[in-house]
Amino acid sequence: MSADLKPLTGANMAPDTPVLSVQDLTVAVRTQGGLLPLIRNISFDLARGETLAIAGESGSGKSITSLAIMGLLPPPAVRVTGGCIKLGDRTLTGMPEPELRAVRGNRVAMIFQEPMTSLNPVMTIGTQLIEAIRAHEPISRAAARRQALEALSAVRLSEPTRRMGQFPHELSGGMRQRVMIAMALALKPDVLIADEPTTALDVTVQREVLDLLRDLQASHGTAILLITHDMGVVAEMADRVVIMRKGVIEETGRVDDIFAAPQQPYTQALLAAVPRMGQGGRAVPRPDAPVVAELRDVQVRFDLRGGVLNRVTHRVHAVEGVSLDIRAGETFSLVGESGCGKSTIARAIVGLVPHTGLIRVGDQTVGTMTAQARKRLSAATQIIFQDPMAALDPRMTVGDQIAEPLLIHGTGDATSRRARAAALMEKVGLTTAQLDNYPHEFSGGQRQRICIARALALTPKLIIADESVSALDVSVQARVLDLLRSLKDEFGIAMLFISHDMAVVENISDRVAVMHLGQIVEVGSRAQIFGNPQHAYTKRLMAAVPIADPRAQRPDTPRMSGDIPNPVHPAGAIVARHLMQEVTSGHMVAVPG
Repeated sequence: MSADLKPLTGANMAPDTPVLSVQDLTVAVRTQGGLLPLIRNISFDLARGETLAIAGESGSGKSITSLAIMGLLPPPAVRVTGGCIKLGDRTLTGMPEPELRAVRGNRVAMIFQEPMTSLNPVMTIGTQLIEAIRAHEPISRAAARRQALEALSAVRLSEPTRRMGQFPHELSGGMRQRVMIAMALALKPDVLIADEPTTALDVTVQREVLDLLRDLQASHGTAILLITHDMGVVAEMADRVVIMRKGVIEETGRVDDIFAAPQQPYTQALLAAVPRMGQGGRAVPRPDAPVVAELRDVQVRFDLRGGVLNRVTHRVHAVEGVSLDIRAGETFSLVGESGCGKSTIARAIVGLVPHTGLIRVGDQTVGTMTAQARKRLSAATQIIFQDPMAALDPRMTVGDQIAEPLLIHGTGDATSRRARAAALMEKVGLTTAQLDNYPHEFSGGQRQRICIARALALTPKLIIADESVSALDVSVQARVLDLLRSLKDEFGIAMLFISHDMAVVENISDRVAVMHLGQIVEVGSRAQIFGNPQHAYTKRLMAAVPIADPRAQRPDTPRMSGDIPNPVHPAGAIVARHLMQEVTSGHMVAVPG
């Protein structure tokens, strides 16, 4: 490492010098009409060992700010047009690319939201870590390997030696994010930029990642620039907060002050939209409402094949003996970590995966069905997916996509279908003037409203909302949840709401089922589950929820260690059944890896 790239500690840095200083930063994109500012006059300082959160809705300029600091703005269309970025006493703006490459990863590192797209899918974890280390340090491959193993151990990734030889797709989302943190911190950077590092993670994995960042910050004194729209994460992690909107800073201050007495209307609205535990509305009991969906002892298992003869070597016990009823006008929520079987149940209900046991929607038994029966089932059951952009056809107008289910089922003529699409657009808060627009012309929240309108086209008996608001900003999320509630009540539709966000589940549910390892370990009314949880796993989910109040005392719960129990293990079904026996005692079961 050259002398001018030494860490900003001790003699390298005056005591009152910020480790990172951004002053009057303006970034613009070149358009046919000239330069269009994306962010304007952004200023903040970041001290050693401090966590500064930049919060705001999508499109507010948070990620553009981080990319400008890293020197990763896409040239030549987007560039810094004003202001200054300094790392210690070195100016990054205008720095030649070779010098910037020496800074990136070495002095300033970044963790992105989706680790799968940040890791190379055709390179092992070890190769990628070693490559990153040797790009900045003139050491042997063996020394870099030792350093990589130390980094994986530091982020508490189990079996680091084995993980070094695995590819990204062989790890869970939480494991991949730990790898990204290890890669970012392997060279002990002065500044770590974490851009939505936990948005796509389950609440328990999110808790582990946040605890890990705090521990590593305490041991290395790293300054963290945390970019997020999750105000609960801001309250728990940040020392100071910068609130951004439409490319400018709306408000800035210490986290306690911002949460206790926000000064700007936008900040007030942002905090008011945060779903909080204990603030769910009154659940409406529906014991006399007709059962729309009935599941009895449902099992879904997937065979995994391998070897020269392609024989079945393992079996995934995705769903094991699930029984439940969903009634008309009711919101029944399934919660649990990724891989617990929530989405598999949804796919089984709509006939997309084979199953054993009974699934009945209305008067249709799901299973071996005629083409006509399958068509009736698709009309009775609709799904709203997590990513609306992926669920919409980019080459079709939204009006045509809303009307498409009517066309498929031979309902009405072109004029009546167009009228139905227009009415549904207005029902979800959009305008008929937008019928001929394409998906890319809408925001993420508007695209999700379009997906809701399409799901309502055939007036289904059951709507399955599979992580339908997890990718949305809190204010957009609140509006979509309000819309789902009002439409459910207006049309008397049953809703299966699938989520890992416990605060959202509490705010929208009538009844809740908690899943773990393919089984329902606890089920009851919202008041029962959130007011008096009985199972240790449910309690751990509750304790992991970020609290949007920096003054709140977090429950003292033990941290998880080791691997998450694996449903591919040959004993997976036995372990899951044993887990069910623990509901009354409230003890968790240690599962051998």
